[in-house]
Amino acid sequence: MDLNIAVLPGDGIGPEVCKSAIKVLNLVEQKLNVKFNFKYYDIGGNCYDKNGSPLTEETLRGCMESDAVLLGAVGGPKWEDLPHHLKPEAALLKLRESLELYTNIRPAKVYKSMLNSSSLKKEVLEGTDFIVLRELTGGIYFGKPRGIDDEKGWNTMIYKDFEVERITRKAFEMALKRKQVVTSVDKANVLEVSQFWRQIVNKVHKDYPSIKLSHMYVDNAAMQIVRNPKQFDIILTSNLFGDILSDIAGMITGSLGMLPSASLGKKYALYEPVHGSAPDISGKNLANPIAAISSVAMMLDLSFGMTKAAEIIELGIERTLNSGLRTIDIAGENDKSVSTEVMTESILKNIEEIFNE
Repeated sequence: MDLNIAVLPGDGIGPEVCKSAIKVLNLVEQKLNVKFNFKYYDIGGNCYDKNGSPLTEETLRGCMESDAVLLGAVGGPKWEDLPHHLKPEAALLKLRESLELYTNIRPAKVYKSMLNSSSLKKEVLEGTDFIVLRELTGGIYFGKPRGIDDEKGWNTMIYKDFEVERITRKAFEMALKRKQVVTSVDKANVLEVSQFWRQIVNKVHKDYPSIKLSHMYVDNAAMQIVRNPKQFDIILTSNLFGDILSDIAGMITGSLGMLPSASLGKKYALYEPVHGSAPDISGKNLANPIAAISSVAMMLDLSFGMTKAAEIIELGIERTLNSGLRTIDIAGENDKSVSTEVMTESILKNIEEIFNE
């Protein structure tokens, strides 16, 4: 089986963590009857420096011709003062919109060996394993009109029925394979768009009577994620609220450097670590490769149906963490941190051992 992967390393630590993830895919290639063909494309600030645009037609075309996309990270202080449409982050919005990646999946799972790395108490965190399902191509980030002048700035938060319905169906389908519990998060006490969101969610729920559905206001949800994260299994929410809640969920697990994500549409799929470009440690061999490696595990599972290989990668990560290895972002006061390369090689070694068991 030949599979084409578009690799968009991006800015900062993006190229470093992508390199680690590709090493893992190369190992999977050796162990299974599969061939990964990697093609590299520019995106973000470095792409702007080369081409005057953060996302070129060549990159977009390359993504559309691939079976999956692996993205590193984009952005950095160097490009902060650019006009909005030229910022590295604008490339992500255009990419999501062009590929119609309407579902963003952000797992928030706490590894047992990482229970002491979070700012929350161990007993609050233990057993936490939920997913934030964020609608990714609608809402306030894409709504029009939008603008800014000397006196005001304005944005429009809008959702159409089909946009809410398709992400809701995705949430219920995923819930059927998990604990059959969905929490839909909105602000229906204040926003008409959230009232509409809730109406559509309730309508779709009639097709999934076995799913336990509850609604929660976003401010309460933010508090509850910190107070009692174990109560959640799948959180279904809009673009803006999902952006915020998934980062809160990320930090309770210890570090954003640990968390993968998948952005899926009907035809295309993109996988990326949740963390940013971390320019302060770029090129220093200090980045945590786990989020990127876990992202390709999600790719193997969700895009290629290689669930067993994905599970082996996750086990390899867990064994490495259990051995006490930590990169600088997750190292405690008494831990000696290791480099990106050392962490990657340990994960590779553990993955290979599990394959051979």
